[in-house]
Amino acid sequence: MQRWQRFRTFKQRGEWVELKFMEEAAVRGYPVLKPWGDSFAYDVGVDHVDDTIRVQVKSTSVRNGTGYLCQFHRNHLTRHPYALDDLDLFAAYIIPEDVWYLIPAAVILTPTPKVAVMLCPVTALSKNRYRYEQYREAWRLLGKSRKELAAHARSRRRPASPKMALT
Repeated sequence: MQRWQRFRTFKQRGEWVELKFMEEAAVRGYPVLKPWGDSFAYDVGVDHVDDTIRVQVKSTSVRNGTGYLCQFHRNHLTRHPYALDDLDLFAAYIIPEDVWYLIPAAVILTPTPKVAVMLCPVTALSKNRYRYEQYREAWRLLGKSRKELAAHARSRRRPASPKMALT
């Protein structure tokens, strides 16, 4: 049994993943903030020069072929979807692979909100499976402003140049 499988509830596992995210961000020099309670749409804040980057931490261990299915919706008790006014970045942890994806919330929530995506830190069957690989271990995004993170969705809608990573 893996150590992450020892948690009795998904809430306990989620709290552990939040701690792992805070450790990873702090080791890289980003000051982390933890909101008190569960009433915010985000789990962790990252102190930025002009503002606080609001990060929602997700995790998955559900492998489906060559990828992992990661869900980007609130818990089953909440019907309100995430909104760009609530958070700036998703941090998705692929537990069995020990890999992080830091994805701007605008990429997941616009133009059509996605409730789940396939993340492929292993060999994919087709190129379109690599849509989110540019966000693998993208810790540099924690240094961006809210405005810069929101611009990622707009830049993804433009036709890709040959020099850009596959999306």
